[in-house]
Amino acid sequence: MLRQNTDIRPRLTRRHLLGMFLAGITAAMGAACTTNSMERITLMRTDKQKNQDRQASTNGRLLARPTQPTGTAPVGLQPLGLSAKRDGLLYVPKNYQASKPAPLVVMLHGAGGDARGGLTPFQNLADAAGLILLAPASRRETWDVLFEEYGPDITFIDQALAQTFSRYAVDPTRIALEGFSDGASYALSVGITNGDLFTHVIAFSPGFMAPASQVGTPRLFISHGTRDSVLPIDVCSRKIVPQVRRAGYDVLYREFDGPHTIPPAIVDSALDWFTA
Repeated sequence: MLRQNTDIRPRLTRRHLLGMFLAGITAAMGAACTTNSMERITLMRTDKQKNQDRQASTNGRLLARPTQPTGTAPVGLQPLGLSAKRDGLLYVPKNYQASKPAPLVVMLHGAGGDARGGLTPFQNLADAAGLILLAPASRRETWDVLFEEYGPDITFIDQALAQTFSRYAVDPTRIALEGFSDGASYALSVGITNGDLFTHVIAFSPGFMAPASQVGTPRLFISHGTRDSVLPIDVCSRKIVPQVRRAGYDVLYREFDGPHTIPPAIVDSALDWFTA
């Protein structure tokens, strides 16, 4: 098994590196007591749920799950509308039909990036493959676990997923978490922690992984360039891949002759693997 909070991050710079009124006094008093009691119970339930949600995000756990969507929703590229500053984007393919649940790819950008950068790798292929793409933006310049703990990014991703699931039909057997660089490290970490939601994890040039726990058994796709000078392959993927394989994960690993990037052939390979 993988140790919790497994961190094999190389020593790199910061850049590199989820009452009613009733007649009579007695009746009025009774109603007030009953109302106050119900209000307290409601508040207690609300507070309990908030605490549970907060605990889940601290543990890196996502609570949103695919459901039967209500009403209709637009296709194409659209903002999430969940944050005034660092929001996110959703792309729904032109051929989307609510009667045919679509595969979903949650896309995580690299350090210093944003939602549009995270969406880039698969956007041109989304219509052909019928993929829904969800690209949230990190709350800070990179993902929360790189600041040593899960929290605000898990919460935001969970909100984005809940909104997407409520509006669109998603195939629960085809939900991938994908990322590049810091996004790849976060994808491995969150994907392994939430393997009961994500069926696939795609990590392009990851630097490390720090899962809070192991839940489920998502399939893993990992790629890395042999000439990567940002996150060198020898201290990154060549250490990560043997570790996850020893832990029993099904891993497809691709090395390529190139720097810190995602070649089109690697994107095609990952897409074929996910949609097979």
